[in-house]
Amino acid sequence: MQFRQQALAKLQSPEELDLPVRLARPQGWLALSVSVVVMAAASVWAVTGSVASTVGAPAILTHGQGSYILQSPVAGQVTAVLARQGERLPADAPVLKVRTSQGDSVVRTVAAGRVTALAATIGQIIRTGADVAAVEKVAHASDPLYATVYVPAENAAAVPAHARVDLTVSSVSTQEYGVLRGHVISVDRTAQSAQSIAAFLGDTQLGEQFTRRGRPVAVRVRLDKSPRTKSGYRWSSADGPPYRLDSMTLATGSIRLADQHPVDWLLP
Repeated sequence: MQFRQQALAKLQSPEELDLPVRLARPQGWLALSVSVVVMAAASVWAVTGSVASTVGAPAILTHGQGSYILQSPVAGQVTAVLARQGERLPADAPVLKVRTSQGDSVVRTVAAGRVTALAATIGQIIRTGADVAAVEKVAHASDPLYATVYVPAENAAAVPAHARVDLTVSSVSTQEYGVLRGHVISVDRTAQSAQSIAAFLGDTQLGEQFTRRGRPVAVRVRLDKSPRTKSGYRWSSADGPPYRLDSMTLATGSIRLADQHPVDWLLP
């Protein structure tokens, strides 16, 4: 009898049309609304927002014209070293005296500059074409320093003109004095070989060091000047180090690349 009463009640209202229908709980509507708002905000940010990225690479401080390797035009024995390391010399200045089979000969500078390295000593036997010195092409002590950052070739195209550069200088305490500031002035779109780097820096070992992970692209950086610092350049700290910087000082450069919209990552 109990089931018969239930069956009769169902026949009287078979579809339960008299009962209200609940489509969703209030908590569900709230979660859906939040999701829609978040997705809309993310879509707007992906199109209008931008993300900054940087690339780090080894760098070196030099004067603008680079260096050259002085080679001996004669073979013989070095009898005198006429120049000192760090000395600035004019063009055609004597560097070495070499005793040859035809008499004494003097090895002279090709262009004016500062002697950054001497590879010959008294009594040494040298051959024709031997590297005897490295000379940085700088005429005056007040000539400004530049930085050359050797960026991986795959990142070179993303380096914008006048990009900001932070340089961590090997001879300066970063924790105490911060980083050296600069801006990109040119990007060489041709990858550099070890030989071309060595020719510019006057150092074969540096050419090999900077190409250890492949042939990089040279990015030239102008250092931001500041009359308030001892070095004459701007640092992330107020004063920077209490001494001047030397050329041929190694550093690490961090270059800010062109900003990208997040939607660009999704596009082919």
